[in-house]
Amino acid sequence: MKKLIWLGCLSYLVIGVAHVVGGSILEQLIAHYGLTYKDGGQWIMNQFLGFLVGVLLAPSITSRVGKRGAVLIAMGVLTLSEAAYSLLLPWGWMLAIAPLAGLGFGMTEAVVGAMIIDMAKNGKASAMSRLETFFGVGALLIPIAAAYLIQHSIWQVSFPILAAMSGITFVLWLTMSFGELDDELGIVARTPEVKEGHSNELEGLQSTRGSVFFGYPRKALPFLLLSALFFMLYVGMEMSFSNYLPSILIVRSGVGESSAAAVLSLFWGTMVLGRLFAGLLADRMGYSRYLLIATAGASVVFVLMAVMGQLSWMLAFVALSGLFFSGIFGIALVYANELIPGMTERTTSLLVAFGGLGGAIFPRLTGWIMDQYNVQSTLWYISSLVILLLLLLAAMLLLGRKQIHSIRSKA
Repeated sequence: MKKLIWLGCLSYLVIGVAHVVGGSILEQLIAHYGLTYKDGGQWIMNQFLGFLVGVLLAPSITSRVGKRGAVLIAMGVLTLSEAAYSLLLPWGWMLAIAPLAGLGFGMTEAVVGAMIIDMAKNGKASAMSRLETFFGVGALLIPIAAAYLIQHSIWQVSFPILAAMSGITFVLWLTMSFGELDDELGIVARTPEVKEGHSNELEGLQSTRGSVFFGYPRKALPFLLLSALFFMLYVGMEMSFSNYLPSILIVRSGVGESSAAAVLSLFWGTMVLGRLFAGLLADRMGYSRYLLIATAGASVVFVLMAVMGQLSWMLAFVALSGLFFSGIFGIALVYANELIPGMTERTTSLLVAFGGLGGAIFPRLTGWIMDQYNVQSTLWYISSLVILLLLLLAAMLLLGRKQIHSIRSKA
């Protein structure tokens, strides 16, 4: 199991790079092709539309070719797409390739995440936090590398670096053995999957209400819907902030392009630091309390970021935002799966898919706001998204508490 988790961590490192590489060199791409921020947002949006498709296809593909086969398909598509990006083809081609790249890292995230949540017997939050930590490491390293490459006017090398990393990971998934887990990774998935220890709970929920939506019991639907909206808003907000942070700093604070890319590494650096402890904190505090404190803290930080524009304050708030955001995605994913037992693969894919939808829509909208208004308006817009996220979480936790009582009463 340890070998599987570590290869999962490497996969998440690769998709962390894939998520952030566009934002790290967005200014250079815009200058190279003579584009607007709206055009750059379209490229990012196309990637996340592909991400959405990849995540939604993940359960179906896994059921046909097994978990390992699904990861191999996803990594293969990502490798080929990033290799094509490396050629800096005409912009129309770049827009056409973007959904394939998104499909590759979206399917990888969904399949590997569900695999670890499902197969880790103890310490699910810690295992998921470890994956998310490596996602953050990837997102941290690529802006640092991009800043170096920008300084030497070879920013386009970012794409072949990612293609090579993805290719190496593909080979490892193809050749490594995981011992007794090999059969489970290769077999056709069962739908719905019922995990040991949760079968009675799921049966209790379904016995009186029945399944009305892709196998989900009726009582679970309100919580599932709120969770989906939460993930859509969170990923959309995080991708908007991380992709446009260098541009915001360049316009608002007058920093250089390479320095702005390096500040993005500050955000992901504190994100990585927080993820080292997020799983342990969540296991001790409880998932709901951890999520509430983290989201409330992020809301305060973003309001202060919009109010106080000095560079020193911006750097401090960027660092704090990374700390508060560090565990939200992974812990919320584990929390949702705990409250809808027996549906790990489907729930993970659905929630990550809604995250991808947010990642497609909100950066495009953010680019439009950057073009039509100004950086200050953009920061207030992102702050409002974080506050809305807090309100959604509060409703989600209230429903979650009712869901827990329902599970316990039916068990």
